[in-house]
Order: sequence, then C-alpha cells, then structure tokens
Amino acid sequence: MIRRPPRSTLSSSSAASDVYKRQLLSISLRISTLYCFMLKGSIVALITPFKDDNLDENTYRSLIDYHLNNGTNGIVPGGTTGESPTLSHSEHKKIIEIAVKECRGKIPVIAGTGSNSTDEAVELSQYAEKAGSDALLVVTPYYNKPTQEGLYQHYKKINDSVGIPIIIYNIPSRSVIDMSVETMSKLYELKNIAGVKDATGDLNRVNQQLKAMGKDFIQLTGNDDNALEFNKRGGVGAIGVTANIAAKISSDFQKACEQKNEEAESLDKLLQPLHSALFIESNPSPVKYAASLLGMCNPSVRLPLVEIREETKKKVSEALKVAKLL
Repeated sequence: MIRRPPRSTLSSSSAASDVYKRQLLSISLRISTLYCFMLKGSIVALITPFKDDNLDENTYRSLIDYHLNNGTNGIVPGGTTGESPTLSHSEHKKIIEIAVKECRGKIPVIAGTGSNSTDEAVELSQYAEKAGSDALLVVTPYYNKPTQEGLYQHYKKINDSVGIPIIIYNIPSRSVIDMSVETMSKLYELKNIAGVKDATGDLNRVNQQLKAMGKDFIQLTGNDDNALEFNKRGGVGAIGVTANIAAKISSDFQKACEQKNEEAESLDKLLQPLHSALFIESNPSPVKYAASLLGMCNPSVRLPLVEIREETKKKVSEALKVAKLL
C-alpha cells in the first residue's frame, strides 16, 4: 500500500544524532521515490460494465486483466467514467473490492470516493482504505457550490479521516466549482493531499501549480487530448478515458513522454482522433460503444445516460481504425 512520506522528516530535538537524521532522510527518500513512482503514467478511469442493468462482475474482472496485461499504470474504480452517480453504494463498494483483489498490488488502485456530501465522501473513503485501496480520487463537491473555504474544509475532513494519499479531482465543467491554486496549495500542507487530477483544460494551471506546490505535487491531466503538453509543463501522467480501449498505446505514449522520446509526438497524433470521438457525446457512452466493438463489454449505460447515436458510432469506429485497433 502506498504511504505518503512525511513532509518534515528530521526531528527537531537537539539530541537527535546526525546518523539518526541521515537514516530518517534516507528512509523518507526511499518512500518518496516509491510513492511518486506509483502514481504516474497511464492511469485508467475504468468503465463499469452492466448486463441487464446489473453490475457485470465477471466482465469487470476481465477489463482489469486487460489493463494488467497491457501496461496500464493504475486503475480508478468508481470515477465519473465508471458511472459513479448511478451506482448504488453497495455496487460502488463492490467494484473497489474487485479492483483491489484483481490488481493484487501489481498496480495501484485509486478509488473514486468523492461526493457532494462530506460525510458520505468520508464514509466511502474510509471503506476504500479498509478494502486495500492505495489512494483516493476525490472530486470537488458538485451542485452545492461551496466557497474556497468550504472546499478546504471538505477535503480537510476527508484528509483527517484516512491514512492514504488523496488526489484532488478538479473538474469545473462538471462540478461548477474551480479550486483555486491558493486553496490547493493550502490543502497540500495536510498529510494526505498528494496531487491533482486537473480537468480544467487550462494548461497554464500546470505551471501555476508547479510553482506553488513544487515538483513532488503529483499533477495528472484529466483531459486525454492535452496530455502531451501537460507533461511537458510538469505533469507526470493522465487519469484518462481513452486508455479503456487503447491501454497499450496510452501506456507507451506516457512512457515516451517521461523519456522525452520523439515517439510521444507520433503516438499523440495517432490517439487524437480517438480522444475527440470519445467525447462527442456524454462520457462514458462513446467509450463503452468503442469497447463493445472490440468485444470487451456491451455498450449499456444507465439512465439518464443513453447509448450514442448512429452518426457518433460511425465516428468512433473510424477513430478506432485510425488507431489501428479495429
């Protein structure tokens, strides 16, 4: 299980020996290196398959197996792409349990546990930690439009209730709230706040957040289409949708970005039609249709979402062909 290294590793006691201080620093650096290594690269916001409108557990396991075999660096069960708004509490907990069991420590499980009810977010976050999740993805509260102070207190209560890393999910287009860099910086002083999934679409935020929080603050894009530039500015990966059906290409792309390899440009070009097609209609309807074409699951979504139109189906199919997946 991933544990966040303490921000201050050296005892303030004058009695502490230099040797003891060096040992503490060495341990902290090893933990920090492992921690930062784990939460980066191609992390998939995993779709939730249904069969006759019920959770299809066997297919869910096969989807996770697909990612384990194709280089995905992390799994997010119960995010927006996983249709968390229409999952029952028992279903939400079940997919977290399955993800932890199937991943078996091979790649981190970053459980989606956000809610616009702070108490509900706390309860689900505690459950995810107890189930064995490595980290949490917590979206900014939607609909009730808290102030920046309200956002701070929301995350602080979750932070104080768990002992695993928390990734802030900042997505103003869905939550109608944009967490400021100042608020994020203040939250980063807390023990478990580790980074952000940034879905603002504003690449300048990468630079601003890097300046305010430093390079150890984990920045992951939530927009597949800007991942190349996001990483160039200091990001370390993506929590993405496209990886659901293009796991290996997405993983290879992220590796190329990390290595500053020219291949990143060509892979990005290959993926861009898919990034666009998968958001013509409301996510995750297009990506579920794409998954159905690849024999991964059926395209069913739960109301109020509906399956995509014929016109969109053609564009998704064309994009899969461009990426040489179909």
